Amino acid sequence: MKIKIGDTVLILAGKDKNKKGKVIKVLPKENQLVVEGVNLKKKHVKPRRQGEKGQIVEVPMSLNVSNVKLICPKCKKSVRVGYKVAEKNKYRICRKCGQEI
Repeated sequence: MKIKIGDTVLILAGKDKNKKGKVIKVLPKENQLVVEGVNLKKKHVKPRRQGEKGQIVEVPMSLNVSNVKLICPKCKKSVRVGYKVAEKNKYRICRKCGQEI
C-alpha cells in the first residue's frame, strides 16, 4: 500500500470531496484507510456504568484507498506515489517534484 499512517491526503470522491486530512489507520487487507475528521458516522454508545448516560458519538469510518490522493510534504500538491530502489532500500518518491516522501 502506497499510503502510510501519518500521511496527509486529499479526498477525491464522496461527501467529503476536496477535504484534506491525516491518515489515522491503514487496513491493507481490505484496501481501506481511516482519515481524521473525514467520513464521520454517528454511533450510539450504551452507558458503561450505572448512572451514566448513553450518548451519540461521531466516529471516522474507513475509505477506499482509490478515493484518496497523497499530498506531497515538499511541493504541497496532490501526487501519485512512485518508488525508488537503492541498495536494498525502497522508498517513496513524489511523481511531480521527484523528492523523497
